[in-house]
Amino acid sequence: MSHNLSGPAIDAVHPILIGRVDGSAALADAVRRLIELCTATTAPDALTLAAARELEAIADVLQQHVPDPLPGKTWLPEVQRTDLAASMATRTPFDLMVGRHSPLAPPLTVSFIGKRAVLTGSFSRPYEGPPGCVHGGALAASFDLACAAANFVADVQGPTVRLDITYRRPTALNTPCTFEAEVEELDGSRVRTVGRLVQDGQVTVEAVGVFAVMSREDLERLLERAKTAASPQ
Repeated sequence: MSHNLSGPAIDAVHPILIGRVDGSAALADAVRRLIELCTATTAPDALTLAAARELEAIADVLQQHVPDPLPGKTWLPEVQRTDLAASMATRTPFDLMVGRHSPLAPPLTVSFIGKRAVLTGSFSRPYEGPPGCVHGGALAASFDLACAAANFVADVQGPTVRLDITYRRPTALNTPCTFEAEVEELDGSRVRTVGRLVQDGQVTVEAVGVFAVMSREDLERLLERAKTAASPQ
């Protein structure tokens, strides 16, 4: 069975999205479009500067509604295995690669097929490295997410310890990509997860990740330490 990680209802669990899911998603879509246009428009300089001034004014208005400190995401109750996709989507609305509410995300889509995590989508010009090709850093970030999703469905969650990427051939922009990842081995407190990227029927990139396996309580403590470190002194 395939589960898709999307849907406005589950996003509302994140505290910063409560009561404003639709507006936040629409804003992310609009900014994502602007990011794309920044790498494509040939508008005259005067028009470009005028647009920049208008956007700065909009940013000034939104800045007035930024809480200090920003609320962080919280851990949710345990879910049934059939709710894995919904649970993961709830935790990652601002994820760099798949976050529905992040204008930096392409966004890609995650689904589960059995024990395998599958990440699909394409990369446009803002993700360019070599001319016409996807930046290697964007691909590495995608594999980190795909492997974490595979660990999630295997119920062996924890932070990344090491991620090795092998670039077999260039990955083209604006061409469908399929990342596949699956847990290969569990050895005590470490899990090894492998992945590959297929584009036009060819493997362009392979990945091997090593992740720490942590209990729910350990993950909660790790999150609290991260919150404390990020708080202004």
